[in-house]
Amino acid sequence: MAAVLTVSLASCGQVTVDNRTEISVWSWEPSMGEVIRRFEKANPDIRVEWTNISGYENLNTAIQDGYGTPDVAQIEYYALPQYEVSGQLLDLTDRTGSDYASFFTLGTWSSVQLAGRVYALPMDSGPMGFFYNEDVFQQAGVDATQIKTWNDYYEAAKKLKQIGAYIAADSGDGSFYDAMIWLAGGQPFHTSPDGKTVTIDLDHDTGTQLFTEFWQKMIDEGLVDTTSATWSERWKRRVGTGTIASMFSGAWMPSMLLSNVPGASGLWRVAPMPTYDGQPTNAESGGSALAVLQLTRKPDAAYRFVDFVTHDAQGISARVAGGAFPADYDTLNSGEFLDKTTITNDRGVEIPYFGGQKFNRVLSEAAEDVSVGYQYLPFEVYARNDFKSTVGKAYEWASSKQAYEQREMEVDMGMKDEKGKPLESLDRPGKKVSLEHGLATWQKDLKEYGFNQGFTIK
Repeated sequence: MAAVLTVSLASCGQVTVDNRTEISVWSWEPSMGEVIRRFEKANPDIRVEWTNISGYENLNTAIQDGYGTPDVAQIEYYALPQYEVSGQLLDLTDRTGSDYASFFTLGTWSSVQLAGRVYALPMDSGPMGFFYNEDVFQQAGVDATQIKTWNDYYEAAKKLKQIGAYIAADSGDGSFYDAMIWLAGGQPFHTSPDGKTVTIDLDHDTGTQLFTEFWQKMIDEGLVDTTSATWSERWKRRVGTGTIASMFSGAWMPSMLLSNVPGASGLWRVAPMPTYDGQPTNAESGGSALAVLQLTRKPDAAYRFVDFVTHDAQGISARVAGGAFPADYDTLNSGEFLDKTTITNDRGVEIPYFGGQKFNRVLSEAAEDVSVGYQYLPFEVYARNDFKSTVGKAYEWASSKQAYEQREMEVDMGMKDEKGKPLESLDRPGKKVSLEHGLATWQKDLKEYGFNQGFTIK
């Protein structure tokens, strides 16, 4: 096994030799520094070099160049198949114990496998939850805890609109659309066990059609803010003022709400996801795993680190304390985790963002309801980028329509611009672009791309 030799001169003139094996880790996990400190203390023969990095451009470049790749990389569940089928990840199946399948939640464990082989270990999870501003919902006369079906959600959205609030914001996010298709029981993508044949069935998949029809109705009736991209400054302002009153998101959202919209502390709550027919089920939105790169020359040391971070109580507890949502049943079911009512901010202060609610109890139960069987494309990173330029056109049209109708209302009211001149009408939106039309274009693009990448496409 390769080792890194570090030589330094101590004040006494002696030479200090570091014979530890050095591994490189690429990860954006905020608590990784503390995790590494604990790992190195428990594994004194290994030294970890951590690079705080996200996204896949640098990783893809390193893989293509054949050098500079990390030994261990954090990879989101949706992106894993792209690296699995191309042979970039070390097969970990024979290194995992018989208890691993029952240690991790069903959704996360299924997400790190391809054709029955394990290529990463779950790091965190993103079971979906219904996050809402209780103060705004009360003003609208809506009890969010009683929203069980999509129709309940639709009726609540109409009441919120009457007080000037949107129940959701969506400007065309492929990850959100994927998650909602999963929630609806859809399975539009399939990859054969050998990774060579890909089926893309967006136009006939029942779950895809269910959600598309429902979401089109929500957009057509102006119940969704299509002008505010998630995490944009506009989105943050509108969430902060209650103009955007709720969201469907992964269980990692609590810490993100605190850091992005601190002024709304105490107003928000979380409830189980409403489903098409009210029957309990759920999907994952986000979440990531740790994988060992195939090019590593230190597979044993690299795997020991991955196992510590994801399967050892010390590694897991360090991440959970930093705000991560766990992927293992032991933590999800622990009293300390379930009874938590605060979120720790970046200054170490405990903030009751959810007004004293034991929010982790709701999210832990949500993790148990995640259905299995949903597959991502083996080129999902490309697919999500392409979603914006295809299905995204429907959102752009809806935004133009919303702006046009808003301006017409202002013109009718005799409103004036900042120079005191009467407002003028905007150009009418062109021919309607529907979500269905966007999905058809997306499917065409995906099939062409997959074929060009050497896959057999059905």
